[in-house]
Amino acid sequence: MDQMIAYCGLDCAQCPALEATRMDDDAERARVAEMWSQEFGADIKPEDINCDGCLVENGRLFNYCRVCEIRACSRDRGLSSCAVCDDYGCEKLTKFHDMAPEAKKTLERIRADRAS
Repeated sequence: MDQMIAYCGLDCAQCPALEATRMDDDAERARVAEMWSQEFGADIKPEDINCDGCLVENGRLFNYCRVCEIRACSRDRGLSSCAVCDDYGCEKLTKFHDMAPEAKKTLERIRADRAS
């Protein structure tokens, strides 16, 4: 599967929620819900595991993606990615990248490619 880079730099194509949704696999939804419930200390149900990726205009989104400040900010500004934002490296993004350094690397790569 091709990459689907979220506004924050995560690769949605690598997300188990997107994979379970695309496979329409209830057993995988249950596995992901259990894994994320433990990992994030939340009560995530298998029916919550439906997502078409945060870049979709009209599609299913994982609950967190609906309230993600980074996603909302990028969409409000009409950006394809935080990598193209004039305020790149804002506090919201920096805090997130502390937890997801691979996403920061992706955005840095996009920024470097644009500068070339």
